[in-house]
Amino acid sequence: MSSNMEPGRFLQTCLTLLILICSSGGGHIESEHAVKMDQALLTFHNQLDHEVHIVYTSDYCYKCVYQHLLSVNGSNNNASAVISTKFTLTVGVESQTRNATVCRWSQTYGEGGHYSVWIRMSDAASNPSCIHTVDKRPNNVYLPLLVVALLLAIIALLFSVTPYIYRSRRTSKCMKTICCRVPQYSVDDDRAHAGEAVKPKPTRLRSLDTFRGFALTVMVFVNYGGGGYWFFQHAPWNGLTVADLVMPWFVFIIGTSVVLAFTSMQRRGVGSLQLLRKLTWRTVVLLTLGFCFLNYSPSDGPLSWSWLRIPGVLQRLAFTYLVLSLLQTFWGQKEIPLREHHWWNPVQDVLLYWPQWLIIILLETLWLCITFFLPVPNCPTGYLGAGGIGENGLYPNCTGGAAGYIDRWMFGDNMYRYPTCKEMYHTTQPFDPEGILGTINSIVMGFLGMQAGKIFIFYKDINIHILCRFLVWAVILGISAAILSKCTRDGGFIPVNKNLWSLSYVMCLGCFSFLLLGAVYFVTDVKGWWGGQPFIYPGTNSIFVYVGHSLLGFYFPFRWQMLLQETHWEWLLQSLWGTALWVLIAYLLYRKKFFLKI
Repeated sequence: MSSNMEPGRFLQTCLTLLILICSSGGGHIESEHAVKMDQALLTFHNQLDHEVHIVYTSDYCYKCVYQHLLSVNGSNNNASAVISTKFTLTVGVESQTRNATVCRWSQTYGEGGHYSVWIRMSDAASNPSCIHTVDKRPNNVYLPLLVVALLLAIIALLFSVTPYIYRSRRTSKCMKTICCRVPQYSVDDDRAHAGEAVKPKPTRLRSLDTFRGFALTVMVFVNYGGGGYWFFQHAPWNGLTVADLVMPWFVFIIGTSVVLAFTSMQRRGVGSLQLLRKLTWRTVVLLTLGFCFLNYSPSDGPLSWSWLRIPGVLQRLAFTYLVLSLLQTFWGQKEIPLREHHWWNPVQDVLLYWPQWLIIILLETLWLCITFFLPVPNCPTGYLGAGGIGENGLYPNCTGGAAGYIDRWMFGDNMYRYPTCKEMYHTTQPFDPEGILGTINSIVMGFLGMQAGKIFIFYKDINIHILCRFLVWAVILGISAAILSKCTRDGGFIPVNKNLWSLSYVMCLGCFSFLLLGAVYFVTDVKGWWGGQPFIYPGTNSIFVYVGHSLLGFYFPFRWQMLLQETHWEWLLQSLWGTALWVLIAYLLYRKKFFLKI
């Protein structure tokens, strides 16, 4: 190695060699068509005497217009095209001479595979047919995930077993000391027990920091690309992926934390004016961070209003926190009188807070009325689709319906230009997933988290009541989401949609949040089987980790220029590496007792 080689370049070379060794079984593609990750090569051999046209659509794309893939001349000509392997494709062969579809099929193609379709006349009839063959077997796209899951399981097992081994060795030494009757460590010496007083039970719920840290860790991982897997990226429009889970979880914990923190301050005698100053300051800081820092990077060039994005993640969190804090400041001081017995005791945590519920119901009614009754030019009233080529291409400029229309009217071009539906639905309109209308349901999601906080306070130390009420809320929300979505991706009354933050999406994620928080609470705070590591570390420094990975996460050593584009190996390694570095940084800050608070 040359002494002038940069350390970063040397590290990148070593990582590339390691990935090449791990993925050597996949081989390289010798073809004029470069097949990369999540792609396959499809070759059509036309043995008919006339030209045919190949069209396709993705089965994930709702009622989408068929798109032209390529044309193949007749008389034993062939043509090839690179296709996506993320979702099942429906492919059709059309003949203009016959004015008919020769054949049509749906298939999920494998990454890196080479496939052939032979278009020929059938021996038994005069109608043409299509015969499929596999020229090169596809890669095992899930092998990197299986290897990583195995390694993480081994690491988790080692971290779990090591403390027991350490304690057992300490116990054996203690037994030897007792048997040898060393005076200064004798069982009769009271000083030996002076430092063994029972530690008071910590008042801070580890489950909250663990849940928050888990959501944040997954958020960092998916923001780094999630290894390039489609289920670690946001859904194109309707439906749920892993990436669609983390933001509502974070909002849910904000609601829970607001109740716990504000109740604690009110019990200490903090007045409403002081609480208003605190919540206003925090809202302004979050808005400033989101607007001035996370929506802009020095690599973007000179700051320009023409392309600056006004909505954003921290902006939505700021407004959500503001409304939830106001609700808790003015209408959150009552406590449930558990000693009093009334017929409405099972729902008293709802009835005693009727002003909060009234406001939330009014907000949700406002969302429903605007979404389903606001007239949008050249679009059907109540439209919830992606526009573009969806819905048979009838509404190409109606992306997001009323939500998209309001944001485009308010912000113009100062909003997100690359929505998740752009690639699949071929949309041309900008759409911001953190827009105005979706913020209403973000507040509703945070309010569900406030219910969890109230349960923690009013049923303190009655763990069975806490867990049962969490389960009841999960069942109610889950059934509501199932009814609204009809347990389908696209066919429900209100489909589950993260871009729109639809009501069914909030209900579904509220159900998941209560289940997950209840499980973490049972394992960490009730039984003490798990201390929350490593998620508790980023959970106690969430603002630092989120802002840090947004500002610095796309520079070395968190990321590097990838060399292997054919498989998921390097991208998955890079995503895990960047996420692990931020967890390590959070751990070091935790050890130094540095917690960034605003």
